[in-house]
Amino acid sequence: METLSVLVLVISFLFFLGIGVPVAWSLGLSSLLTLLVTVSALPAATTIAQRMGTGLDSFSLLAIPFFILAGELMNRGGIANRLIEFAKALTGRLPGGLLHVNVIAAMLMGAIAGSAVAAASSMGGILGKRMEKEGYPKELGAAVNITSSTTGLVIPPSNVLIVYSLASGGVSVAALFVAGYIPGLLVGLMLMITAAILVKIKKLPSGESSSFKHLLSTFWKAIPSLFLLIVVIGGIVAGVFTATEASAIAVLYALGLSLIYKELKVSQLPSVLLKSAETTAVVMLLIATSMAMSWVMSAEEIPQQIANSLLSLSDNIVVILIMINLILLFVGVFMDMTPAVLIFTPIFLPIVTKLGVDPVHFGIMMVLNLCIGLCTPPVGSILFIGVGVAQTSIQKVLKPLLPFFFAMILALILIMLFPQISLWLPSLFGV
Repeated sequence: METLSVLVLVISFLFFLGIGVPVAWSLGLSSLLTLLVTVSALPAATTIAQRMGTGLDSFSLLAIPFFILAGELMNRGGIANRLIEFAKALTGRLPGGLLHVNVIAAMLMGAIAGSAVAAASSMGGILGKRMEKEGYPKELGAAVNITSSTTGLVIPPSNVLIVYSLASGGVSVAALFVAGYIPGLLVGLMLMITAAILVKIKKLPSGESSSFKHLLSTFWKAIPSLFLLIVVIGGIVAGVFTATEASAIAVLYALGLSLIYKELKVSQLPSVLLKSAETTAVVMLLIATSMAMSWVMSAEEIPQQIANSLLSLSDNIVVILIMINLILLFVGVFMDMTPAVLIFTPIFLPIVTKLGVDPVHFGIMMVLNLCIGLCTPPVGSILFIGVGVAQTSIQKVLKPLLPFFFAMILALILIMLFPQISLWLPSLFGV
C-alpha cells in the first residue's frame, strides 16, 4: 500500500505538471489522490483542506506579505535608482563597469527588499538600455541581471528563508537572516569575477571613473534606503522586534521614503497593494498545498524511506551533501523555489542533522542551490522576467548564462564544504 501511495503521488504530480496545471494546484490534487488510496473521498478532502489551513496558521508567515509589499513600494518609489547610482560610483573604472553596477545594485536591492523579482525587473529596466548604448551585448547584460537578482533571496530579509524556518520546524529566522550575508556576498563576488573575465575576453568598455565627491554624494542620497538594513536586521538581531514585526516596520519606512522622494503618488497605492496581494496569494497557495503534500509524505513515511536509502549508500557527510545538492539542482529546474523548500526540507534536514550538519548552514545551502533553478528553463521565473525586461529570447541568453551558472555552483561548493561561511556571523552575534 505504501508503494502504491508513493507511485500515485509521484505519477499524478508529474502528470498534472506535464499537462500545464499550475504547481500549487498540482501539489494539492496529487496529495488528495494519494490520500484517496487509503481513505474515502470526504475524509480525504477534509484532511487536505485542514492541513492547508493549518499550514498557513503561523505568525511568522505574516512577514511574507509585508516584505512583498515593502519590496513593491521600493521598486516603485525611486529607491532602486539611488542604489544604482551609488553602485555605479563604487565600481569606478573596473572592466565592465555597468555589469558590476548591476551585481552590486542587485545585492543592495535584495538586502533592502528581499525580492529577486523586484531586483530583476528594476535593474533590468534601468540598466538594460544603458548597457546596450555603451556597447554591451544585450544577452550578456540580461545574464548578469538574472543571476545577480537571486542574491536577494540569500541576503536578508528573504521570504524564502522564512519559509525554510517554517518547513524546518522552527530554525531561528534571525540566525538565518544573519547567516545569509557572507554567502550572498560570496555569490555576488563570484559573479563579478566572472563578468570581469568575460569583459576582458570580449574587450568590452570599462566603467566611468567617479570622484570621491561624487561617491560621497551618491552615498548620501542612498543612506535613507540603506538605513532600512540597520532598522530591520539590527532590530531583529538585538531582539527589539521579531521578523514579522520588522516586516511591518519595513512597509511603513518604504512607504514614507517613497512619498518623500515624490516618485510614488498616493493615487498609485491601490495598484501597489493589488500587485502585492496577487503575489502574496500565489505564494500562500503554494505554501498551503506544499504543507498538505508534506503531511501526506510524512504519513506515508516517504522521508524516512529516502533517508534510509541515502544513508545506505554512504555515511560520509560530504558524499551525502553532494547527492542532496545534485537532487536539488535537478528539482530546481522543474519546480519553483517555495514548494521545493517546503517539500524537501522535511525530507533532507533530518538526514543531514543526524550526520551533524547545522540546520542554519543547510538552509543557506539549500536556498542558494534552488536559486540556480530560478535562472533555468522551463520554470525559472527570474529567467523569464530578465529575458522579458531585456526584450530578448531564452535561446539567446542561455549561452551567456553558462559561465554565471558555474560561478554560482562554485560558490555553492565552497559554502557546502566550509560551514563557517554561513555560521560565523550567527555565532558572532549569538543568534
